Amino acid sequence: MPKNANLHNAKKAKNDEFYTQYVDIEKEMNAYLEYNPDVFKDKTILLPCDDPEWSNFTKYFAQNFERFGLKKLISTSYAADSKPEDIPYQLTLFEMNSPKYDKKKTRSHGKIFILERDVNKDKKINIDDLEWEYLKGDGDFRSKEITKLRDESDIIVTNPPFSLFREFLLWVTEKRKQFCLIGNMNAITYREVFPLIKANRLWLGATNFNVGMYFYVPDNFVYAPSYKFDRERNGRKVNRVPGTCWYTNIDHGRRHEPLPLMTMADNIKFSRHKEIREHGYYEYDNYDAIEVPFTDAIPSDYAKGMGVPISFLDKYNPDQFVIIKFRKGSDNKDLCYTDKQTNKQIFPYFRILIKHKEQNNENNS
Repeated sequence: MPKNANLHNAKKAKNDEFYTQYVDIEKEMNAYLEYNPDVFKDKTILLPCDDPEWSNFTKYFAQNFERFGLKKLISTSYAADSKPEDIPYQLTLFEMNSPKYDKKKTRSHGKIFILERDVNKDKKINIDDLEWEYLKGDGDFRSKEITKLRDESDIIVTNPPFSLFREFLLWVTEKRKQFCLIGNMNAITYREVFPLIKANRLWLGATNFNVGMYFYVPDNFVYAPSYKFDRERNGRKVNRVPGTCWYTNIDHGRRHEPLPLMTMADNIKFSRHKEIREHGYYEYDNYDAIEVPFTDAIPSDYAKGMGVPISFLDKYNPDQFVIIKFRKGSDNKDLCYTDKQTNKQIFPYFRILIKHKEQNNENNS
């Protein structure tokens, strides 16, 4: 049986983590390739927080190594002892019957996998040519060992633990690396994230986060009582995580698609949103801007600031709009407006203040 078939079978057997589907990785990477076919050419790609025995990230880039013109692929895994105690250790196929297998290092050391040459001399470089060895440490991305690999790489791609997303993003951006990471859309509101978005150093990927993402889950995964989505795909158990998106600084065509808009008068008359048709646009009490609760209700002819929901960033075109600031009014308090019917102050959920780019002639720093 070929090695990649063994990898596939072993990956199906492991059930202690959430895994990104191959189709989701392929869809996102294709958007970058369509915009720039040479985006990965001669690049060293690092996949931390990974494990090629089970990961579709490694499988995807290894299978496309020659087509992308990659220079080198590096993947690192986290040591078994660093994972929850109730998860039994499963010997990997890379360790089975391998002269590199070291029982003393099995659970306490992470592993590094490198693809850069035709190991088996079949005149092609693919997943069968992966070479591996134990790391000196446990494979934590914050270690000096993995940080050194970060410094040697050009592009970092992974699905980091959501609980460590802030720290992981700071670790990646410290050296101004190109990256593509999966995270929750609420990460947009983190103080470590929004300044990067405003400075055009980070943006959302090509995949629309409104559709959510399905991840492979363990066979013993327990669904919430309210869960109403698919529980199985391609014969494997899955769980849909809403509001999941890609964060990147790699350009793609969707980012430059202009958002079609109507004038303010036409929105008030024809908008599909009842709130806009009945009440028009509210002005903020503490900032010279209007409240725009729906991205498709942004008026095309309004020259001042507009407060839009964070979901706007999924449609954000830097050639069409400029981002002014996040959430706060002129008094440095949360944006608010007074309801015309109740005369009560309303504090909408996290707003981003924007302007039409061609109408922005002042310093917004």
